Amino acid sequence: MPRTQAFTGPTAALLWALPIPIRLRDDPSLHVIDLAGRRAPRGRLVTGSRTSRPVDTTMLHGLRVLGAASTWASLAGMMSLDDLVAAGDRLLGLPVPLAEAADIDAVVEDWAARRGVRQLREAAALIRPDVFSPRETRTRLLIMRSGLPCSEPEPNGEITLHHGGRTRGDLVFRRESVVVEYEGEHHLTDPVQWAHDLERYNDLALSGWLVIRLSRKMRDDEIVRRVAAALRYRR
Repeated sequence: MPRTQAFTGPTAALLWALPIPIRLRDDPSLHVIDLAGRRAPRGRLVTGSRTSRPVDTTMLHGLRVLGAASTWASLAGMMSLDDLVAAGDRLLGLPVPLAEAADIDAVVEDWAARRGVRQLREAAALIRPDVFSPRETRTRLLIMRSGLPCSEPEPNGEITLHHGGRTRGDLVFRRESVVVEYEGEHHLTDPVQWAHDLERYNDLALSGWLVIRLSRKMRDDEIVRRVAAALRYRR
């Protein structure tokens, strides 16, 4: 691949480990963009595009890719708004951010004349820092769209416990002292994790927090119903 080309779209997203839908993750095509505005790259299992506008690139795993924020922008129009928000949340998320909020604002501005800019703008307004997983993103969006009378939950908000220690909650309703936690299967099968969870939940209860525990098998309506009940209890 010449120096004027770089990986973009789903290919770049996989290299950055951004969450994308399964249909894009399993697509065998390589997405390549020509940055000199010449003919879009062609070839077997190559999806090509081109641009003459300046786009930042970097070397990742020895491969030339668009920068993290530009990679996110290149996904516009390929997936749903919520999937785009989840990918954007990863840019500012845990364990290590891949970009800064200013980078997202700049790339949206640069994308003004390109396909998908309306979706980018809408997604950028919904991106939040400190998100750890797409499941947290989707639950936050679900709750905020439900119309519940509550403050916006803080992704992985820090909580000071009664003994002076600190912990983080998946989604923290600080004003209401409610925490929403997602439980993966490893929480049940790992004895060390299970013991840690028990100690942590007891500490949260003693510190005045009400914990709502969710699993991946819970329906959206059940999630909203349980969160609503917790918020009513705290009024």
